[in-house]
Amino acid sequence: MESKPEQFDDEQQTTLTPDQHYVLREEGTEPSFSSPLNDEHRKGMFVCAACGHPLFSSDMKFDSRTGWPSFFTSIDGAFETKTDRKLFMQCTEYHCANCGGHHGHVFEDGPGPTGLRYCNNGIALRFEADKE
Repeated sequence: MESKPEQFDDEQQTTLTPDQHYVLREEGTEPSFSSPLNDEHRKGMFVCAACGHPLFSSDMKFDSRTGWPSFFTSIDGAFETKTDRKLFMQCTEYHCANCGGHHGHVFEDGPGPTGLRYCNNGIALRFEADKE
């Protein structure tokens, strides 16, 4: 299902850093290998940095060696998508279904069981570790 991100309210805008605003609100991309979430291996949940909406469980994460946190699937209903032609090719861009924040692109070069790679900007995520 294709959609366009919704307009963001002023309160959400003020809670984001300038870099988060660039990625989440202007559909930017962070530099590869810049996110500490690349090396996050604890059990827990990855949520939208803008609104806290659950997006991925830690069991969905894999090391794609691309420099961005990558996942082979997402939580049902976490995202809405649209076609993106800005990367010199046509690909699928995905946005938080709750707030419309841009997270990344999904590619068909991931591992089983889906064969998908959700290539996510780490700055667009917040990790919430399971309580032990």
